[in-house]
Amino acid sequence: MEARLEKLELLFMEQEQMLETLSHQLYLQQKDIASALLEIERLNEKLKTLTPSAVGNQADEPPPPHY
Repeated sequence: MEARLEKLELLFMEQEQMLETLSHQLYLQQKDIASALLEIERLNEKLKTLTPSAVGNQADEPPPPHY
C-alpha cells in the first residue's frame, strides 16, 4: 500500500510540473499573439495613410489599343 501511495504522489508531482510548464508556454504564446495583433493593427493603419502609388486611377488611364 505504501508503494502505491508513493507512486501516486510521484505521478501527481509530475502532472503538477507538466501543468505549470504548459501554463507558462500558453502565457508566452498569448504574449506573442497579442504582440502580432498589435503589429498587424499598426501596419493596417500605416497602409491606410499611404498615398496612392505611381499607378494612377484606372479611370484616368486610356483604354488599351485593342478597344
